[in-house]
Amino acid sequence: QVQLVESGGRLVQAGESLRLSCTASGDSFKHYTMAWFRQAPGKGRDFVAAITSSGAVTYETNSVKARFTISRDNSKNTMYLQMTSLNPEDTANYYCAADEYGGTEYTWAREIYNYWGQGTQVTVSS
Repeated sequence: QVQLVESGGRLVQAGESLRLSCTASGDSFKHYTMAWFRQAPGKGRDFVAAITSSGAVTYETNSVKARFTISRDNSKNTMYLQMTSLNPEDTANYYCAADEYGGTEYTWAREIYNYWGQGTQVTVSS
């Protein structure tokens, strides 16, 4: 069993930056494919970015790729999402996800992830 804990979400103004963190339990973090998803009230849980055990990254292409950076520090069992130029459309609960099998196909799909964090709220005011 893997436990994931997100942190860093808060209220910010449009144009500001924010860094989210996700820390995993256990000894096998370096083998996991990790991802960020986000969900606004009344909407589905959408893919944001993913990073494999080898460091290969995938981003949602519409606006996210230009402004967000996903990274990981295996020595700290932690994945990060650095967000810049935030706008109100980025307001959502951001969830951390882990695929303990380290899959490299369909990393944008919710179905491959078998562990999820509780979410951290990001609110961007205009």
